[in-house]
This record gives sequence, C-alpha cells and structure tokens, in this order.
Amino acid sequence: MSSVMSFDEARARVEELRREIEYHNYRYYVEDDPVITDAEFDALMRELQELEKKWPELVTPDSPTQRVGGQPREGMVPVSHRVPMLSLANAFEEGELKDFDRRVRAALPGEEIAYVVELKIDGLAVSLVYENGLLVQGATRGDGQTGEEITANLRTIPTVPLRLRTDNPPPVLEVRGEAYMPKKAFADLNTRREEKGESVFANPRNAAAGSLRQLDPKVTAARHLDLMVYGLGYYEGEIPATHTGVLRWLRELGFKVNPHVKRFFSIGDVYEYCTHWEQRRFELPYVIDGMVIKVDNLAHQRLLGATLKSPRWAIAYKFQAEQAETTVEDIIIRVGRTGVLTPTAVLKPVKVAGSTVSRAVLHNEDIIKEKDIRIGDTVVIHKAGDVIPEIIRPRADLRTGDEKVFHFPENCPACRSRVVREKGEVAVRCTNISCPARLRENLLHFVSRDAMDIVGLGPAVIDQLLARDMVKDPADLYLLDEDDFLKLERVGPKSAENLVTAIAKSKENPLSRLIVGLGIHHVGARAARLLAGHFGSIKRLMQAGYEELTAIDEIGPKIAESVRNFFDRDQNREVIAKLEAAGVNMVERQTGAGSQALAGKTFVLTGALETFTRSEAKNIIERLGGKVTSSVSKKTDYVIVGENPGSKYQKAVQLGVKILHESDFKSLIMESGAILD
Repeated sequence: MSSVMSFDEARARVEELRREIEYHNYRYYVEDDPVITDAEFDALMRELQELEKKWPELVTPDSPTQRVGGQPREGMVPVSHRVPMLSLANAFEEGELKDFDRRVRAALPGEEIAYVVELKIDGLAVSLVYENGLLVQGATRGDGQTGEEITANLRTIPTVPLRLRTDNPPPVLEVRGEAYMPKKAFADLNTRREEKGESVFANPRNAAAGSLRQLDPKVTAARHLDLMVYGLGYYEGEIPATHTGVLRWLRELGFKVNPHVKRFFSIGDVYEYCTHWEQRRFELPYVIDGMVIKVDNLAHQRLLGATLKSPRWAIAYKFQAEQAETTVEDIIIRVGRTGVLTPTAVLKPVKVAGSTVSRAVLHNEDIIKEKDIRIGDTVVIHKAGDVIPEIIRPRADLRTGDEKVFHFPENCPACRSRVVREKGEVAVRCTNISCPARLRENLLHFVSRDAMDIVGLGPAVIDQLLARDMVKDPADLYLLDEDDFLKLERVGPKSAENLVTAIAKSKENPLSRLIVGLGIHHVGARAARLLAGHFGSIKRLMQAGYEELTAIDEIGPKIAESVRNFFDRDQNREVIAKLEAAGVNMVERQTGAGSQALAGKTFVLTGALETFTRSEAKNIIERLGGKVTSSVSKKTDYVIVGENPGSKYQKAVQLGVKILHESDFKSLIMESGAILD
C-alpha cells in the first residue's frame, strides 16, 4: 500500500497509526484492558515502521517506533531539578503515624484533614518533563537537587507516554514516578545472568536502578521495566486542587497510576489500610516495602511546607522485613546451559513471604564459604525482593557438631569431566563442548550468525534433533542428511535440502568462525580472528602454551587461560577431530591483497553513523586488521565521528588525533579494496 502513496497520504496515515498505536498501548499497559490481539497490534507497528523507513522525514521523537533508538551515549549528564525531589520521613509503628497526624493537625488548626494512602513501590524515583505535551527529558532523583539524564532509557518503558493524551497540554509539566522491575522480570533476569556466570542482582530495586543507568537504551529495553506515577514537580498552568485529583488527571493524560489508592479522614483508618497491605503485599506482581501517606489538599501541603530533607505533609510507613528459620538438608549442584555450576540449598520446607520455600540458590562457591553455610545448619532465610529465596546467615550458635562442610565438586555432575575456575572469576564451569547439560546452548551458538552461520538451524530444529537423540555434539550436525531432517516435524523436502546445503556450505568458513563456534569462554570474534591469524591452523592453536598465547597483542591472561582450559579437555579434542573428519575447514586461508589494509591502526567511534551501526563499523575495521578501542589517547590513529559526537571528539581535537567523518571512513574502506557484505 505504501508504495503507491503520495507523501501527504503517507503523513496522514503515519499520524493515524501513531494515534491508534498509542491508544492500544494505553489500553494494554495502563488500563490492562486490551481491545485488539497482539498480532493485530504487531501489524500496526510493522506498517508504521515501513512508512517511516520509506519517508524518514516523517519520523518524530514521539513516534512509538522511537522507544528504543539511537546509539549508546558517551556518559551520564547531570540534571538540576527545578523543584527538589525530597525523601520521606519514615514511620515503623502506629504510634509514629499518630505523632505525624498530631503535627499536621497542630499546624492546620480547625481544618478538615484528609489523607491519601498509596503503595510504596520499591524502585527508583524518576522525573519526566513534558513541554507542550511532548516528553523532552527524563532524570533520576540523584541527591534530590541534581540527578542524571536518562531520557532515552525511560522512553523504552511502555507505560511512559511519549506524548500526553490531551489536546490542551500544559506548557510545562514535570511528573514524578517510580520506575521498577516486576517480580517476574527480576527472576528471569537473574536466571539469565546466573546461567552466564554473571553476578546476580540483590533485589528488583537494584536491578531497576542498574538498568536505567545503562548507556545503551537497548540494554534497558531488554530488562522489561515498568513505571507508575505518584505526583508532580515543577509545572506551569492549572492543576487540580487535591492530590487525588492530580492522580486522576495524570491517569487521563496517559500515565499509569497505582489502583490501590485510598482516601481517609482518620489516622486509625490509615493504619488499618497499612497493615492490610503489609499482610497482602506478596500477592502483588511488584515489590512494595511500605505505604506512603500524604495530606490530600494541595493548599494544605503548601502551608505545611518541608524541612531540608523531607516534606512535612507526607510520611512513609515501612513494613517489617519477613524472615524465617529452617534447616539445610543438602546442597546440590545444577549445571546451567552455559556450563556454570550453581549450588542450591535443599531446605526443610518453610513458609516465608507468602509461599512455601524448599530451596535457595547459593550462587557460587565463594558465597558458601563467606557465609559458612553447612549441611545440617539452621539458617535464617528471606526472599530477596519478595521473589528469590536467599539464606541470610547460619545460626552458628545452634550447631551441634554434626553439620558437614560442603566441598565444591571437581568434576561436572552431568558429564564427569573436570571443571575449571578461571582466575578472577567466581563461576566454576564445565568446559566440555559435549556436556549434555549445556549441549543445546552450545549447538545454538555453534550455528549462530557470528559463528558457523548455518541458516535455518534454529531453536525449533535443534530441539527436535536433541529430543530424538540425533546429535550429541556439534560435529554430529555434519553427519545428517536429508532423510534425517525429513523425520522432523514441519520440515519438508525443500527445507531439508536447504539445511543440508547450509551445513555443507559452513565447512568452507574461515577458521576464525570455527573458533567462535567452539564457544571458548572470553573468545569472541575479534580474539578468534587474532588467534586464527597468528597460528594459522586449529592444530597449532591446540598446541599453543599459555606464554605463547599471551605474547599475542590483545590476548591477555583471561583469554589465554580459557583457551588452554578448553583444549586441555579430551572431549573437546575429540569433537574437533570429528569436525575435521567431516571436512570442516581447519586452517586460516589468505583472503587476498589489501585485506589487512588497516593493520596496526587504532580507531575510536563516537556519535551516530547513518550508513552503519557502530557494531557494523567495528566489524569492518577489525576485518581489515584494525583495532577499535573505547577511549581516545595519543596512540589513537583515527576518531570516526557521527552525528552528535560526545566528549571523545573534543579529546581527539585536543590531542591532534585525525578526525574521520563518515564519508572519509567510506573512502578509507574503498581504498582498502574491501568488499563489504
């Protein structure tokens, strides 16, 4: 349809699509009442994306397609809050709430006092500034006076309106809210990090804060944050006279407001509502650590004022942390899909934070030693972020002498091969490429685009091959024929033929791709190219010692240790022998004159490029023998500058480093004789 549209017709359709998509976003994320299917919504988004791709001049900052866009930022920029973002004073018992009520009534004699009580979400306070209805700035609370600019990251949150839902927006409106990570998103994130051997977040609040401070908005978008608003900061124009009126108004403007907001005239009723939610908080899909009580009348709020630290018209009632005691009956080891060995405590079942807990992940060997957790111990547990069972500490005073110190296994429980723990890491790993516990992940990595690039061999096919016991290592893929693939569901003759062709084609890949495909810890595309170029064959690489590896520029101790740990395993050597027997290329072939035209040159990228993504530009430079670093120094040969360059550009100018604009970079590539696919 877009191919026959005029520009004016496209503009009208784009505006219509944006209104429709934002309406459905509002119904889905704010009202929790969608009126179309996900497939119908996706079709609207695809149509808008196609129109904006054909007419890029129609792209605007408030388009739904711009929730995740642009290049990573150079660093955090400070933002001064026009109205300070104060913290709240805390109350922990009914008497402290009554003291707060007495102070309010003493300051407002004869006035009818109404209180608004809201759930206190455990997240990160943020500020959203709108000018004439358009989101122009987002910032963290910081120290209350100065925060950090995080507009691009906040745009990735679906419940943040990019444009207010009104035809008459106020000239300036600063909205304040709590960005948070739902419990499910927190649990999923920690599971992914643990499987990679990365440190886990202690609670959803830390996870949300870390996600919002990412320099790359795409990382933030992948964390699935949410946001609820709770009030105003600076504003110009008319607003409602009460806090409850403000919340209703904000909801009408398109913001997500917590539904569990109630108004009371008695501090006794306020306390009852607080205790009600203290008992029910674990039923919520997000973490709350208390309740917030505010004087409802905004004129009363202004009369009450604030101290240097907190408003006099509001207070937080904090919940008591819920803990329980139980017994560690055993400690078992689970092998994750990336080969990381994770210890888990088997507990005598106990109820905590609304559910029965019988296991607690101990994460790694160091935590067991630091906390001195033993089999048979009585331990104090809680749920980190009301989600993940965690042992806080053992009750050493209750030990009888029968407790057993746990020793981490030296062999993988799944395949019995020897495990390794590399220097500077907490993760203990199985490095056997054929380990059944990590085989699926290894196969998916082996066939991926950055590795052997076997088109068509996706998760659906891999899962069927594993379920039918047709592959036990990556080399078995090269033994499959069309008849084997025809045994799988939804694989027809043409698909089977294409899969066999793609597998055969991958045999001719450069050696560096095979090295990437082996999945050696720390060895990515750049390191693989360096190793392939230096040693020239997989045989020479397998024979290389630690000192020979670290003698290569850019190959440090971590990579060298990983390479040696990998090739020291008999199982891995056997898989490589099978790959060689199947005809997979095992040597580095010369790629023609001029292919290393940028050898010895160091580049830094800054700003947004039009023709390439930053990753694509980096890959091109490395394919031509160059090196890309993150900081500018006197050793830098070129700084490639795109749109809106950051401080790296200024430093390059100061140091006299040669500046290349995108057109200059393209010319340099062409001069090298490279063919860019």
